[in-house]
Amino acid sequence: MSNLSQGLVQIYTGNGKGKSTAAFGLAIRAVGHGFQVYIIQFMKGQDTYGELAGLKRLSPECQLEHFGGSGWVHKGEPLKENIEEAQKAFSRAQEIILSGEWDIVILDEIVNAVWFDLIPEEDVLDLMNNKPSHVELVLTGRNASQTLMDRADLVTEMVQKKHPFEQGVMSRQGIEF
Repeated sequence: MSNLSQGLVQIYTGNGKGKSTAAFGLAIRAVGHGFQVYIIQFMKGQDTYGELAGLKRLSPECQLEHFGGSGWVHKGEPLKENIEEAQKAFSRAQEIILSGEWDIVILDEIVNAVWFDLIPEEDVLDLMNNKPSHVELVLTGRNASQTLMDRADLVTEMVQKKHPFEQGVMSRQGIEF
């Protein structure tokens, strides 16, 4: 039995900090209400992200899998490894979403995976259109296309106004990763 009678599609995008954080905050809130949440991270192959350990503490109601290579992806020249990892993540996302067993499915950084040409946008649109009606689907990542945003029910754009990196402050464990 699902906790939602109507699941929507949300997108968190923009060049500002907080897209994944907003999605994970939603996951925490939902688990607090007894929802089942599944998170799939695209383009994050390393085990150094703090959310991996933190969200495991919400298990079994919240599950997280991450996929990706060990290095950066470059626009226009994705490595075969990056494409294969993104395709594995997308196949897993399809399986999880279409099972209908989860109330909320978060596809973290999938918008970037589309922008970097790791996954065809049409495949993501098909998934958005064919998800079970009770599943809330959340997509995150910079560079959301107008087509993706038009299809979504809720779009939030994070806009960077100021960032410590501009003053030479590097990413800090527990804050940025």
